[in-house]
Amino acid sequence: MTTLNRRRFFGVASTAGVAVTTSQGVAVASGGDERNPDLIGVQADSGASVIAQNFLDPRTVDITIDSVALGHTASVRIILPNRFGSRAGASWPVLYLLHGGYGDYTDWARHSDVARLVRKRDVLVVMPDGGALGFYTDWWARGAGSKPGWETFHLVELSQILARGLHAADRRAIAGLSMGGFGAMSYAARHPGFFRAAASFSGTLDTLHPTAEPVSSDPFAMWLLQTHLAPNGYDALSLFGDPTAQHAIWAAHNPADLVKDLRGTKLFVSCGNGRIGPLDPPGTDPSDISVRYEAVQLRQNQEFVKRATRIGLDVTFETCAGSHTWPYWARELEKAFPLLMRAIEAG
Repeated sequence: MTTLNRRRFFGVASTAGVAVTTSQGVAVASGGDERNPDLIGVQADSGASVIAQNFLDPRTVDITIDSVALGHTASVRIILPNRFGSRAGASWPVLYLLHGGYGDYTDWARHSDVARLVRKRDVLVVMPDGGALGFYTDWWARGAGSKPGWETFHLVELSQILARGLHAADRRAIAGLSMGGFGAMSYAARHPGFFRAAASFSGTLDTLHPTAEPVSSDPFAMWLLQTHLAPNGYDALSLFGDPTAQHAIWAAHNPADLVKDLRGTKLFVSCGNGRIGPLDPPGTDPSDISVRYEAVQLRQNQEFVKRATRIGLDVTFETCAGSHTWPYWARELEKAFPLLMRAIEAG
């Protein structure tokens, strides 16, 4: 089994904990103040509710949700629409941004220029926690249950809270990197019509791909379970089960097997080719895991795009030199951004 520096591997620096409390000295207005909405107490049908919020600036707020689907709390960073405070009662299109493995809900705000991109946009940007290795699914749990229920948390509980507390509209787009790219495409395919557009950057788009080369000769699913989930204390077979015995469960979440359900969704897919690129630091070792793993992802991305193109889906595909690191994901968000905004009519 390959020994990995996992933070280097995914290009993230995780932060401890998920609960966020209201900062001392931050004035949080009452629910009647459209400029600084008070989301504490807003509930989903399940009983999941916002238990804390923290305004980082006039348009950026972190909320903590006590989730029934997860069985614990999780945090979400939100950027409010540009004219949120001046258009009382208006509804707002939504852009979900999903982080990668070993990341958290602050990643996109810290590592990309999303705040600049949406500075003059009337769009609600939602960056939820997805668990270090939650894989954007309701876990199979060896057939015994569905906790942690990340899919239900994001698409039911969080969606209802956004609609009730922030007037979120049903015009939605989603984007994510690596594990989050899997989440973006899997969510969009498993819930046709919920998202108008989906973008994946270096995404895990074929979890049943026969190989993880050049990182490993094992099938990708086995490599994922043995190299990441098991060493981090997870019951690896609780995710989707055994890739052979529970093949149908894996396939029911695998973007490459779900392309037919993405018809009508605008798609953007990008991935590096596993070679040193222009945004890699000088002297980057070609054998670095961040470089080699991008070659693994490229195989999956090519298979996904081949299947999507074969049935005539609206997919934009870009590939160039580069590694599995944040400078490329931040750049690709900028490239995909106009497509995402047009799809949800976010002026």
